[in-house]
Amino acid sequence: MIDWLETFLTSTPAPDLLRLVAVPVFGWAAYRDIRTRRVPNRTWLPLALLGIVLLSWEVYRYSTGAAVGGIAAQERFFLRVAMSLGLVGSIGYLFYWFGGFGGADAKALIVLAVLFPTFPAYILPNTALPLTRTTVGVFSLTILSNTVLVGAAYPVFVTLRNALTGHRAPIMFIGKPIPAAAVVEAYGSLLQTPEGFTRRGLDLDALRMYLRWRGTTLAALREDPDRYRDPATLPDEPNPPGDGSIPDSGGPVESGGADVATDGGEPVDPAEDATDGANTGPADGDDDAADEPAFDDPWGAEAFLDDIEGSAYGTTAEGLRDGLDVLVVEEEVWISPGMPFIVPMFVALLVSLIYGDLFFELVSLFV
Repeated sequence: MIDWLETFLTSTPAPDLLRLVAVPVFGWAAYRDIRTRRVPNRTWLPLALLGIVLLSWEVYRYSTGAAVGGIAAQERFFLRVAMSLGLVGSIGYLFYWFGGFGGADAKALIVLAVLFPTFPAYILPNTALPLTRTTVGVFSLTILSNTVLVGAAYPVFVTLRNALTGHRAPIMFIGKPIPAAAVVEAYGSLLQTPEGFTRRGLDLDALRMYLRWRGTTLAALREDPDRYRDPATLPDEPNPPGDGSIPDSGGPVESGGADVATDGGEPVDPAEDATDGANTGPADGDDDAADEPAFDDPWGAEAFLDDIEGSAYGTTAEGLRDGLDVLVVEEEVWISPGMPFIVPMFVALLVSLIYGDLFFELVSLFV
C-alpha cells in the first residue's frame, strides 16, 4: 500500500494531482443538487481559479520547451486546449442560454473545460489511469460524452422500475408515479393536465413558490379546493415566494418573522389565515354554480404571476391552474424524475478518471 501511494504521489504530474480536488467538490455539488437543486455559485469559483492557474502553468511549460515531446506535442496540447475551451466551454454556455441547462450545470461544465483540457495521467505501480485514451485527447469532451451516457441510463432504470411495479402508461418512459400529496417534497414537473398526459406540465418549484406566496399548503387546497379556487380568498399581503426550493428541515418556511406554511409544512387554519371573512365561493344550494364556479382568475394564478418578480420557471397562468386542478382531485400523479445534470456529471468524472471514454470505446467496437 505504501509503495502504491509513493508511486502515485511521486510519479504523477503535480498539476494532475491538484486536479483531483475536483472530485470531492463535484461529489458535494451532486449531493446538494439532489437535496435542494441549488448549488451555490461559490462552489465553482475556486475550481475555476485552480484550473486557470494549472492551465497557465502548463502553457508556460509547453511554450518554453520544458515539456517533453517537442513541437508535435506542443501543437497537440494547444489544439486540445482550444477545443476544450472553445467547444466544451461553449456548449455549457449555449445550453444555459437556450434553457437546456441550469446555471449550476453550465458553470460545472465550463469549470471542467478549464480544469481538464487534456487527459491527465495518474501513475500506479503496474498501470496508469485513465486506462484508455482517445485520439482527440480532450478530456473535458470525454467527461461530457460519459455524462450523456450515464444520464441516458437513468430513463431506462425508471422505465424498468415502472414496469416491474405495475405502473404501465404511455408516460412510463419519462415519468414516475408518486402520491399527489407528496409533490411538494419532490423536484421535477407534473406530467398531467385535466385533459391527460403532457411533457410540459407544472414545474414543482413554481408550485412551491405559489403555495409560499399564498401562505398555505397543498393539503389545505386538496381539503377545500372550491374555497381556494376563488381569487377573492387571496391574502391582502402575499408572502415572498422564494425560489421554490425544498427547505432542509421539511417544515414551515419563515418569512418576515412569521411561519409560512408551505412545502410540506402544517396547513394554515382557514379560519385564522389572511383570507378570513372573504368570499368563499358559490352560495349554498346553487348546485350548478357549485359544480362549475366561474371566476375571472381561478386559483389567483394571474395575480400570483403578476405580483412576483421575474417568472416562475416559465410557468403560465393556465399551466398553474391545470396543475392545481389535477393535484386537488388525483390521489396519484406522474412527475418527471428530474435527475439533476451534475449527478451524472460527477459519476462521469469518476468513470473518466479511472477508465476513460466509454462512448469512444463503444463506437470503436462497431468501426
